Amino acid sequence: MRHIHVQGAARSSAGVRARLATTVVFAVTAPAFLSGAAEAGSAYTPTGHTAHAARTVQAAPAAQAAPAAGTAKAAVIERWTTQTLAPGVTVRTGIVLHPGARHSWTVTVQAPSKSRWTSNDPDAPLSWAEVGTLGWARTTVRDLTRAGLKPRQESVQWPRFADTPHGLLGVRVRIGRFATQQEAKTAASAVVAAGFHTTVTWTGYDIQEPADRENIRVAVIDPKTFEGRIEATHHGNVARRETTTAVARELDSLVGVNGGFFVMTQADGVPGTMTGIGAYRGELESMASGSRSALVIEDGGRALRIEDLTSTATARSGKAAYRIQGINRLPGTVRGCGRPGSTPSEHPWQDVNCRLADDMVQFTPAFQAGLPTGAGTQAVLNASGQVVSVGARGGRVPANGHVLQGIGRAATWLKAHARLHSRIRVDEAVRTAAGKPVVLGGADSIVSAAPTLVKDGRIDIDAAAEGVVDPEYTSFGYAWVHVRQPRTLAGVDKRGRLLLATVDGRQTSGSEGFTVYEAAAFMKSLGAVQAMNLDGGGSTAMAVDGELANHPSDAAGERPVGDTVQILPAGH
Repeated sequence: MRHIHVQGAARSSAGVRARLATTVVFAVTAPAFLSGAAEAGSAYTPTGHTAHAARTVQAAPAAQAAPAAGTAKAAVIERWTTQTLAPGVTVRTGIVLHPGARHSWTVTVQAPSKSRWTSNDPDAPLSWAEVGTLGWARTTVRDLTRAGLKPRQESVQWPRFADTPHGLLGVRVRIGRFATQQEAKTAASAVVAAGFHTTVTWTGYDIQEPADRENIRVAVIDPKTFEGRIEATHHGNVARRETTTAVARELDSLVGVNGGFFVMTQADGVPGTMTGIGAYRGELESMASGSRSALVIEDGGRALRIEDLTSTATARSGKAAYRIQGINRLPGTVRGCGRPGSTPSEHPWQDVNCRLADDMVQFTPAFQAGLPTGAGTQAVLNASGQVVSVGARGGRVPANGHVLQGIGRAATWLKAHARLHSRIRVDEAVRTAAGKPVVLGGADSIVSAAPTLVKDGRIDIDAAAEGVVDPEYTSFGYAWVHVRQPRTLAGVDKRGRLLLATVDGRQTSGSEGFTVYEAAAFMKSLGAVQAMNLDGGGSTAMAVDGELANHPSDAAGERPVGDTVQILPAGH
């Protein structure tokens, strides 16, 4: 039996919130995190983050490749300001500059990549990749040279992930350095005419060279001081996408960031529904994709932790039982894979659709859209679990009940056991990687994504286990993980404070983003003892006082997303 928790507290005016902004300027010398040396394991100690300051440091050149021409050492300039939104809630805004960085447009010759899956996600990698094997690179360089071109090889190393190989990941083949994108496109035409696949690349996205600029925002929420509430929310309808800023305005939140991975197109399921575990106001509204990292918000944010979570659900009729594999998703389609019996993999795989031929899915009142139709059987249950109808799939979820849809053998089970006026009990369980149960209370919520970045105060990225890279198919996840991208990050420090961070990206001659390893190093530098990656790319957004505070990368502007994390003032 499911219980719906209704929020009824009065809203308070944003105008009564205290505000304080400070800027302090000083200079220090320290190891630089954003230089690319971090990929090889260097540390970063951003005293400016806690002193709300601007600073200049000297960065060593990147460890993986030669620095940009004429930059034996690159100065790093950091400028930070801090705004206090309420007692216990601050937002730190930073600009990190490498004035010595010299980036350019270049033509990257693409290698054919083995792809086991297709994807409709604009942030997903293509079937042609920017990295190939050493043998492919040597052959390609030879053929390009014979065609009268002047290629170069660039080695790409594996970052220090916890569960991937070390050493050479692959090799890039590139041609030229150009001042403008159009010049690079013109040069690429000649390479295509010679029979090669190409893409035009901005070298500022490469880890081998320091970024020109990083625009960063960090919200710090101290539950010991903050009198409001922290919650993950899908804002009442899990089948709807909304921008982070729109939700923040409606909830009158102090700070909001985008949350976990979600379905973007109908080809991948029901747009807006989550592709990992999600729980809001104590109710489980989507199931885990394998064992992946999740931010667990307990008692309205009084306690915070990051755990790898799994979830199970079972429909029971007397002594008969059938495993439920999904909550609020399209039966038969498992975006992100990671469910028992899903094909081609039971392992989580980012941005990949897996299939379940014998699939049972539960729909809750939070699914406020027309139910999926098609072959199979549907049972509608009231609040006490009594079957009120059995038949074809479709219609809507009753306000005080839920719906079970089955296809394949799951449909056969429902036909046999979902008899009118009989009762079907649904048991749900959420567990940590260690097997400990996570019991959800009415003020608890969960938002999930991947991968884990920091564990026990150390960088500990389980990229392969959480399905964002594949050591056997190195092109899988390459752009998603190893190239600088916009990122949204969550962490908890040793004082129990929540750290929510965004970095803008995909802005040539502007903010270029983080690689996943850079994101981990940055969160560790903030003092996070636990940290994880949330959804990023065009989804990355931070709202402060209901206004968009960062610059999303989508050309259309801020992207509507699935769930969000919101910091709500006292009285909400």
